[in-house]
Amino acid sequence: MPARLKPSDLIPIGEMARRTGISVSAIRFYEDKRLIEPVRSGGNQRRFLRSDIRRLSFILIAQRLGLSLTEIETELRKLPQGRTPTADDWQAISAAIRVRLDQRIAELTRTRDRLDGCIGCGCLSLELCALWNPDDALAAQGPGPRKLIG
Repeated sequence: MPARLKPSDLIPIGEMARRTGISVSAIRFYEDKRLIEPVRSGGNQRRFLRSDIRRLSFILIAQRLGLSLTEIETELRKLPQGRTPTADDWQAISAAIRVRLDQRIAELTRTRDRLDGCIGCGCLSLELCALWNPDDALAAQGPGPRKLIG
């Protein structure tokens, strides 16, 4: 245990699970992915900084927002290790993911607005669709649902 940490600064994995609502196995998964890093006690037991509660909460929120584990890892690496992140630390992460969220919101909005028309026309054929893709013109733009994913 680093000298500057007091035992009261650390909590066991079971307490972390109780405080976050995340299963012990999921906490171990996030540890394996290096999204959180426990401190080992003298008896080699996992202990987590109390501030890791916020890190795990961020992981849950970020996943609900559609961020990948790689994106989450990138953002969490910006946070300091060994101390509780400040409001400024979290603000920097918020600013960094805001652009990606805005892009996803625009994509979801575009998809929502076009989905009914594409599925609703009833032809179910990109080659024959006279409404959204006459003469299969979108094929030149590449594979996939080009109208929806732009």
